[in-house]
Amino acid sequence: MSRYRKCIRDFIVTIVILGVTFLINLVLQRIFKAQSFSSDVFILGVFLISLKTEGYLWGIAASLVSVLAENFAFTFPYFALDFVAVESLSSAIVMLVVATATSALTTKIKEQERTKAETEKERVRANLLRAISHDLRTPLTTIYGSCSAIIENYDSLKKEQQIKLLGEIREDAEWLIRMMENLLSITKIGSKQVQVIKTPTVLEELIDDTLIKFHKRYPDQKVEVEIPEEFISIPMDPLLIVQVLMNLLENAVLHAKGMTRLIFRVRTVGSHAVFEIEDDGCGIAPELLDRLFEGYQERTEEPADGKRNNMSIGLSVCATIIRAHGGSIKAENRREGGARFSFSLEMEEMDEQQI
Repeated sequence: MSRYRKCIRDFIVTIVILGVTFLINLVLQRIFKAQSFSSDVFILGVFLISLKTEGYLWGIAASLVSVLAENFAFTFPYFALDFVAVESLSSAIVMLVVATATSALTTKIKEQERTKAETEKERVRANLLRAISHDLRTPLTTIYGSCSAIIENYDSLKKEQQIKLLGEIREDAEWLIRMMENLLSITKIGSKQVQVIKTPTVLEELIDDTLIKFHKRYPDQKVEVEIPEEFISIPMDPLLIVQVLMNLLENAVLHAKGMTRLIFRVRTVGSHAVFEIEDDGCGIAPELLDRLFEGYQERTEEPADGKRNNMSIGLSVCATIIRAHGGSIKAENRREGGARFSFSLEMEEMDEQQI
């Protein structure tokens, strides 16, 4: 929030709370004939203003206005300013102390929260950087090794061997491109200037686009699809949501060891569409479930086959995109074995004429 907007917000909060405290005192005095509580009500108002606004200015200003209001409207002689009375002086001192102490406390707490948020951001950046450096090392090494082998042994390598090495280079290059797409999505959504532009997207078209793209990469992997029969339209950025679905499906292919079934399910719950990617593989380690979408997980051991591992970055991208859409995402282990990744998006409201 900009400084100008914060000032406007704090001004409105101050005016509203002061107005409410004045009305409460007016009710106590005129209806209940209780005049001894006016200072207490104004002190409470000053406390709330100091608590809800930034810095010291608004709390101190509210305490001064409260002293004037109490002296003018709720202290004899009424509708006249009289600062000789001891009550007015004591009320002013108490309100100033309350405003200063509360503002100092809230300012310190908010500063600590900002520091904690910045520390968390730096931790996430560091984790993401470690994940990137780890996951990029294997394909770059493979590309370099294959290119070197072709250049140094061009005359002695058979055509089939050259094609195999070039195929490995192409496969690793495609993986690097997908990795860059994920990183660009995080950067794009993380920018304050860029917002997700949602357009109504028909569910069946989204599913078709995802499966066509998925089967180009994994033509031998069967996907069981379960979607509602009724017409469903969801406001979204379809390119980003396809990227989420691709990441989740690819995650199952690469990491669900022993998988024999891959299920892609969509169901409706109230006004939301719930997307689920299920497998019957090895499941997720319990210690990873709570931090699966943080962007980096410590690897206790390297893959025996030296394959790249982009699960951490891919899931971080999924979480970033879904949260930018106002949805939620989670991962869990199925009781019957395997893992389930699910996220929900709000559907477009349909009137009777559209149906």
